[in-house]
Amino acid sequence: MTNTPVDPTKTNLLKPDPLALIEAARSGGYAVGAFNMHNPETTQALIRAAEIADAPVFLQVGRAVVPHMGVREAFEMTRRELDKSGISAPIHLDHGTYDEVLLAIKLGFDSIMFDGAHLDLEENIRVTRDVVERCHAAGIPVEAELGKIPDASVSINWSDYYTQVDEAERFVAETGVDWLAISAGVMHGVTDVAQQPLDIERVSQISKVTGIPLVLHGASGVPADQLRNAVKAGVHKLNADTDLRHAFRAGLEEKFSEGDRQLEEAMVAGRERMIVATVQKMREYGCAGTANYNL
Repeated sequence: MTNTPVDPTKTNLLKPDPLALIEAARSGGYAVGAFNMHNPETTQALIRAAEIADAPVFLQVGRAVVPHMGVREAFEMTRRELDKSGISAPIHLDHGTYDEVLLAIKLGFDSIMFDGAHLDLEENIRVTRDVVERCHAAGIPVEAELGKIPDASVSINWSDYYTQVDEAERFVAETGVDWLAISAGVMHGVTDVAQQPLDIERVSQISKVTGIPLVLHGASGVPADQLRNAVKAGVHKLNADTDLRHAFRAGLEEKFSEGDRQLEEAMVAGRERMIVATVQKMREYGCAGTANYNL
């Protein structure tokens, strides 16, 4: 990893403005990638990929790392790696619970996703509104989720999962969220059967009635042409994790296949594979070359 000294004259290296990043994506017709960290090496991979691709990125404290090291430790790990780099990027809480949201506000997260999708609509609206009020008072934008995103499965009744257009309109109007994560054919994980095509018409309708940028979780395994169509329809933040974890794992397995090797050697190989995979995502999302890190 590089330890590029931070030049305070470069405005992109000041405190990140997540709202501005998404608005730039909206006006520029692309999506910003949002990826999860799992340890220092994966954090370094995401940062280095952003440097190489000259791309904005959301560094996400997600559901896998929280039970492993906790919200505070994951935030502090990410903060340390960012401070050693030459870029600025939002540290984002992904799928946060209510209590995790309160902690994230205190810690200084740059943006927060509260996940109330498991609640009924009325309760989701009520709790999300409270989260928005608390976060906005601290200057933190909020992403929320409506509809449910299934885990990769061979049998999914999509009518049980899709975000409903009329509910999305009401949800945004009554909560004041900044971005809305929707269900339109994506899954958590990568299935080994033919994947459901994204419901682009649904994405477009939700975008029109809500008027805010949309988010798609579970972008791993979704064909690039479908993602491009989703961006045209109103999606400007794309979350992916599985493809990048698989790339990291491939690096580990390749190194260990050579025989008894040090764990550190394998971690370096995993990091390098993940850098390449992340740069490719950034190019597919259209955000490569938009950050001006190298001015």
